[in-house]
Order: sequence, then structure tokens, then C-alpha cells
Amino acid sequence: MTDDSSAGLPGTPASTTLLLDAFGRIRDVVHEVVDGLEPAELNQRLDGRANSITWLVWHLSRVQDDHVAGVAATPQVWHADGWEKRFGLALDTGPQDGYRSIGYGHSSADVDAVQVSDPALLLGYHDAVHAQTARYVAGLRDEDFARVVDTAWDPPVTLGVRLVSVVSDDLQHAGQAAFARGLIHPA
Repeated sequence: MTDDSSAGLPGTPASTTLLLDAFGRIRDVVHEVVDGLEPAELNQRLDGRANSITWLVWHLSRVQDDHVAGVAATPQVWHADGWEKRFGLALDTGPQDGYRSIGYGHSSADVDAVQVSDPALLLGYHDAVHAQTARYVAGLRDEDFARVVDTAWDPPVTLGVRLVSVVSDDLQHAGQAAFARGLIHPA
């Protein structure tokens, strides 16, 4: 499914190619997890407490959207492209709500509120986020990765570290969603 057009093009730094591949793998896992599942399966919480596949995919997409938009100085796809309205979640996901708007610190009731009635909605949002991420990453050069993007940490966080952090967080949640799928919908 990989369509990250600058990967492997002459003059594309290896670091950029690797990041495009990593973000493409996240997208591939998301599709493998969601494809073929019914909304009830996506929204199911194993043992009544675990995060649903819907919540996991929504959250990893929101993290990527928020963090990449932050370093790219672009609007989040969630707000700019109307995904917030399309999802119509019964919880605050506005930019004023900080990290809670992307799922950090969610209560069990918040997790319950993140549901979809159509798997295409979940995949559409993730694909839109991935496309924006791929466009941004494709334009990066090696010298860009050393730029400090967050001074709230010691040591300060560079662009390279932030992007690797997003890949790590997203892959962990994608793996959790794949595990849940295996329990809910065995092959």
C-alpha cells in the first residue's frame, strides 16, 4: 500500500526515506487491523475495560496529526478538514483541550465515547493524517532533524526525536489494535 512518492528518489536523504517507510508501515497495520471488521467489533472493549480498536486507531491518528502539525506549523487535519465534525464524538476534542483532545488521560467513559458506525470513517481520517505527514516528511533534509522543537524537556527535543517518538507511539498502539483484532475476530 506504500505510496510515499519521494522514497527512494535521487537526492532524498536516507533519514527521510526511512521515516516515510516507518509512517507507511503504521498506515499498513491500521488498514490490516480495520479492514473487514464490523463497527461492533471495532468498538468492542475486551473485558469491558480495554481500549477498543476504534479508540486505539483514533488515538494513534490524533497523536500523529497533533505532533506532526505542531512541528510542521500546519493546522491539524482533525480540525482543518472537518474530521472533528464527521466523527461527532461526545467529548471535547478542540485544540483548547490540550493533550486530552488526542486521548491522553482519557477516562473509561471517554474511551467509550470514541465509537464509529462506519470503518471507512476511521480509515479516512488515518489516511488523511498519513498523507499530510508524508508530504511534510518528504520535504525534510538531514539538517532539519537537529532543529529543537520542544524546550520543555531536558535535553530539548529535536525534530528527529519527535518524529521517531510519534512512530514509536503509533506502532505500539497499532500493535495493541492488531492484538485486539486477533482476539475479537480470529482468522
